[in-house]
Amino acid sequence: MIYLRKANLDDVDQINRVIQDAKGLLAMDQIPQWQGSYPQKRDLLLDARCGMTYVLIYNWKIVGTATMLTKADPNYQKIYQGEWQPSDGEYVTLHRIAIQSDLSGNHLGEFLFSNLISESYRLGYKEIRVDTHRQNLRMRHILGQNNFEYTGVVYMDDNPNEPRNAYQLFLEK
Repeated sequence: MIYLRKANLDDVDQINRVIQDAKGLLAMDQIPQWQGSYPQKRDLLLDARCGMTYVLIYNWKIVGTATMLTKADPNYQKIYQGEWQPSDGEYVTLHRIAIQSDLSGNHLGEFLFSNLISESYRLGYKEIRVDTHRQNLRMRHILGQNNFEYTGVVYMDDNPNEPRNAYQLFLEK
């Protein structure tokens, strides 16, 4: 059994477990993304309180998570080495995406993204933006599988030490 649902406050400890597991996997791969204090449990709690977090349920357990923001992301105001494709400016942003690492090979990332795309469309959004570290080959692979197009580089909080590859997907024009 596998499905996606909105997270609730009771899920935050399990979401944090999945995020910590993802941090460990990124560290093992020597990817500097998420190697500081971000994301913290308080970030996850705030996301859940605001109704922005989704959890992936597999065999009755939370094994994945993602946050879907439905307002413009300030980190995406400036883009370098490329440009956003023209749009009406209404988009969702996907952040804090993670799948439990010991379930690799079950194609759960594909399922998570398929459902997040469907949810974006259901909510009335025709554009999705996302970013990831350039060394995060797993995420870049999943984005490619889902037809996200590379658009350039954004910097987290305008920090020149935090570049991210930015991607964009249009569901219909």
